[in-house]
Amino acid sequence: MSKTFYITTPIYYPSGNLHIGNTYTTVLCDTLKRYKHERGYDAFYLTGMDEHGKKIETVANERGVPPIEHVDALAEATRELWDNLKIDYDDFIRTTEKRHKSVVQKIFERLLEQGDIYLGTYKGYYCMPCESFYTDTQLADNHTCPDCGRETTQLEEESYFLRLSKYQKKLLHYIEAHPDFITPETRKNEVVSFIKQGLNDLSVSRTTFDWGIKVVSNPKHVVYVWIDALSNYISALGYGTDNDKRFQKYWHGDEVLHVVGKDILRFHAIYWPIMLMALDVPITFKLHAHGFYMMKDGKMSKSKGGVIYPETILTHYGLDELRYFLLRELPYGLDGLFTPEAFVERINFDLANDFGNLLNRTIAMINKYFDGEIASPSEPLDDIDQDLRETVTDVIRAYKENMNTLKVSQALQDLWRLVSRTNKYIDETMPWALAKDEAQKPTLEKVLYHLAESLRHIGVMLKPILLNAAPALFNQLGVEDEHTTWQSLSFGEKKHYHVTPKPTPLFPRLDVEVEVKKLRDEIAGKTQVKPLEPKPDTVSIDDFSKMHIVVAEIKTCEPHPDADKLLVITVDVGNQTKQIVAGIAEHYSPDDLPGKRVLVINNLKPVKLRGVKSEGMLLAGSNKERLEVIESHALKPGDRVK
Repeated sequence: MSKTFYITTPIYYPSGNLHIGNTYTTVLCDTLKRYKHERGYDAFYLTGMDEHGKKIETVANERGVPPIEHVDALAEATRELWDNLKIDYDDFIRTTEKRHKSVVQKIFERLLEQGDIYLGTYKGYYCMPCESFYTDTQLADNHTCPDCGRETTQLEEESYFLRLSKYQKKLLHYIEAHPDFITPETRKNEVVSFIKQGLNDLSVSRTTFDWGIKVVSNPKHVVYVWIDALSNYISALGYGTDNDKRFQKYWHGDEVLHVVGKDILRFHAIYWPIMLMALDVPITFKLHAHGFYMMKDGKMSKSKGGVIYPETILTHYGLDELRYFLLRELPYGLDGLFTPEAFVERINFDLANDFGNLLNRTIAMINKYFDGEIASPSEPLDDIDQDLRETVTDVIRAYKENMNTLKVSQALQDLWRLVSRTNKYIDETMPWALAKDEAQKPTLEKVLYHLAESLRHIGVMLKPILLNAAPALFNQLGVEDEHTTWQSLSFGEKKHYHVTPKPTPLFPRLDVEVEVKKLRDEIAGKTQVKPLEPKPDTVSIDDFSKMHIVVAEIKTCEPHPDADKLLVITVDVGNQTKQIVAGIAEHYSPDDLPGKRVLVINNLKPVKLRGVKSEGMLLAGSNKERLEVIESHALKPGDRVK
């Protein structure tokens, strides 16, 4: 039976477009999942969205849309981004889903019943962008947020509290007994220091907003972000339900890894394990908190400007270029720096010159000197051959060790040590000189075979990282699937090579001056290669005329099977019946709508909302108090509205 590997990103907060800092976490987890899969593990990868809270409610109200509609759009955009980045996730959890909400409510009630949650009064300073409360001593100057620097608001309200103090000693003992629980070491030291200062009980409910999961026994309270969000790691696996096979398999399996940014270290290293202790759920996970991608002026921040988006890199350069830079440039345990110059240099020097040119030269020489076909050598190896083979063996060992300890940047450095050694092998053996002497032809074939085998090994180790270049390398070298596996990493495993007649460059060189300027303009906001914003500022009359708005009569209406806020409606639009999913269940019951003649946008591209197809959009008006569908009393189904 295969070993299991369960890996998670944090669930992202839908406050806007995801930049390359968010993308790094997702790509890192994707790479580690693919690596474990190559090693024969049964790997399961979870990501998703944290969709509740005051900030979401406020932004949705400002846009004049229900919160569910706001988060649906952002979740769809996030899924689309991960699909474009070929992220191989197995589940995408959203905290607005029924499967999650019911588990959170059960967790809250259990902790309340056993006394680990109690009712009290909270007073403190609140930062809405960070969704965090701070004591007076934690604040920066002028009562500003210590994390983002924005102004905070002093609040006092009734609140439920989680007894962190009860589990302080137990958590410290656990960390001391499991020295690899938190990595890197510096992050573990931060957590231990914080705990030793004394843990205050944590406020875990709010009464000042409604957009959240209601406390079953006291519905004026909604469950606050951290109990809600952190529970996703087990709710997605079916914990607390009749269908908990995934939970038993992966949470109780061989390896569980949470990967987060260092800014949410405390929540995952303290709050989450204490929740598990209180629930009597084993702490099977290890926590890795990585650094940030910085710009020259500081931390990448959507609110402060100076952001680079993954869509920019994908549009202008490519998927592998983005993945390689992100994974190579952020050192283990430290922050990384994104500069246009560094990005272009990595593409030109590492990918185009060192790696891509090595493949091109090798294939060109095999075609030129042996009509595209070579075989493993029969003549003895010399010291140079042996040294290359020893480098291959050593790099496999180092790569494996670094990937297993999450040092992906170092694994790439080691892999490029093999790329450099293979390039040096060409200079040492000088195939062009050997080709001039017919008697040296067996030696020449041996040299080219060593180049091809080295490239095959490089390709196998690049499979989890360069998703397009690695298969292209195998294709151009004529490597069969059985020789692209981790098990095939043995020099001489592939006996014959039949390469492509004409190599195709994997990474064309870039014009440094042109591309650096392009990226600088993007960072400065002079160009915009970003996903569509949820709310455009203005539209032209031509844009409006593209919408085909018609009168439709509602025939049936039912609750959405997996979303409390959605209704599934069938409408007669004159010449056909369509299905529409609408976020109006808080304002209308299913019995209220049949027979009403409403306005719908009839030419929207069909989408799936929580797994149910929606073929249009129902028009409604709203204010802070209510939402109301727009009705027509004299027009017939199918009549056009202009």
